[in-house]
Amino acid sequence: MISGDTEVKIVQTNEGAKDGQNKCPKCGATDIAFSIGAGMLRCNFCRHEFEAERAVGLDTDLSKLEGKVVGSGALNIEADASDIVTLKCTSCDAEVVIDTNESMGARCHWCRNTLSIAQQIPNGSVPDMVLPFSIAKNDAQEQIAHFVKKRQFFALPKFKEEFCTENIMGVYLPYMVVGINSHASFTGKGERETRRYTVGSDKNRRTVYDADVCEVNREFDLIIDGLTIVSNAAKLDSSAARTNNIVNAIKPFDHENCVKWDANYLKGFASEKRDTNIEDLTGSVVTKAEDIARHNASGTIKQYDRGVKWDKEELKIKGKQWKAAYMPIWLYSYQQKKNDSAGLLHYIAVNARNKKVMGSVPIHQAKLLLFSLIAQAIGTVIGVMLMLSMLASLHPDDEIIAFIPLVLLASGFAFYGYFYKKYRNTSARFSHETDTKTTVCNMESKDEICDRLVGVSHSKMRGANHLDVRYKL
Repeated sequence: MISGDTEVKIVQTNEGAKDGQNKCPKCGATDIAFSIGAGMLRCNFCRHEFEAERAVGLDTDLSKLEGKVVGSGALNIEADASDIVTLKCTSCDAEVVIDTNESMGARCHWCRNTLSIAQQIPNGSVPDMVLPFSIAKNDAQEQIAHFVKKRQFFALPKFKEEFCTENIMGVYLPYMVVGINSHASFTGKGERETRRYTVGSDKNRRTVYDADVCEVNREFDLIIDGLTIVSNAAKLDSSAARTNNIVNAIKPFDHENCVKWDANYLKGFASEKRDTNIEDLTGSVVTKAEDIARHNASGTIKQYDRGVKWDKEELKIKGKQWKAAYMPIWLYSYQQKKNDSAGLLHYIAVNARNKKVMGSVPIHQAKLLLFSLIAQAIGTVIGVMLMLSMLASLHPDDEIIAFIPLVLLASGFAFYGYFYKKYRNTSARFSHETDTKTTVCNMESKDEICDRLVGVSHSKMRGANHLDVRYKL
C-alpha cells in the first residue's frame, strides 16, 4: 500500500464557534434544543425554529482528492478547559461528555452509574459535524422491546425481571468519516469448472472435476465515500469480554446528512468523547479499504465459480479526507454479574436514523444446556435408527441422504449454537466491504488460460482468497 499522506491540508470547520454552541438567529439566546419530531433546532426563549447549518468546507469531489485533507475537528486531541467536559465512570471506566452549563452531573449510558463533576478528565476536540437524532425514544423502545420479546425463552430470569425500556438512553458516539481516492490492482489465478463426472464403480465411485486455470488481472480506480470507524478506543475492543460489536453492527449512518457541529445537539442526550487520533485509526481504515477493494474486484470475476487466489494485491491511496463526527444511537445496557467478577455488559442498540437494531441478551445457560441435551438425545436415537436401516441398502449415489444421520447425531450442538448466536450475536458486524458507498471506474481486465485441471477431487479452488475480509469488528 502506498499512501497519499505526504501533503496535509487542514480545513477549519468550526471557525468562530465556542465549543460549537450557537445562538438563536432571531433573539440571540443560547437556550436552544433539538426537536426530533421537527428535525430542527428550537429556541426555548422565543420558540423560533431554525434549520442547522450544513457541514461545509471539506472536499466533496473525492475523485480529485489528493494528499491528506483533515477537518479541524479531526486534529489531534488536546486538553481544554471549556464548558464541554468529560466525566469518567468509576463503575465501567466509560467516558461521558456533558455541558456544565446544563448540568454538573450525568448518568453513564453504558452501565447507568451516576457520575459527578469531580470525575472530570480532559476533553477531546470539537467535532466537524453531527448527525441529529431522527428516531424518537418511543420508537426505539418498541424496537428494543420487540428484539427482547423474540428472545424470552432462554433469557436469564434476572434480566427478564429487570428489563425496562424506560432505561434506554440517547447517545452520540464519536466516529471518523473517511473519504478515499485510490487505485487498486489485483493479480492472481482463477479456476472455472468445465466438467464434473463420476469415476470408479460400485462403492468406489466418486465425483471429480475438470477446470480451466486462468491468469487473472484487475485494475481500477476506486472512490470510497463515507468509510466510518468509531473513534473511541474502548469501542474498538473486540475481546470476548465485551459486546462492542453490537454497537458497530447497527451501521451504516447517512453521513451525507450531517450538519455543522453545534453543542446544542447534546442537550437531552449523553455523548462519548473521541480519544483516538488519526494515526491510531489509519491502520484499521486502510485494512477496511483493502477489503472494499477486494470485494469490488470480486464483482468482476463471477465466471470463476471455483474461486480466485490473488497472489498480489495493491491499493495505492492518492488522497484521504478525515472528518470527525458524532452519530446518534439509542442504547440499552445490562450488567450481567458473574460471581465476584465484573461480569459482562450487554448492549441492545438502535440506529437513531433508520431503526436498525442489534443486541446481546444474557442467556440462562443451565436451561439452554438442558434443552440442548434433550435435542441431542432425540437426534442421536433417530440418527442411529436411520443409520442402521440405511447401512444394508445404501447406494453410492445416496451420499446426501447418508449425510442426514450424521447431522442428527450433532443435533444438540447445532441447537445450542443456533440459540447462542440468536441471543448473543457475537458474530454480528457491519459489512463494510459490501455496504460502504463506492464508485469504481476505469476498469481494466485481463484473463488468459494458463493451465487445465483434469479429474481433481476438490470442488473448489484451494487457497482461494477473493472473499477474504480482514477487518472483523
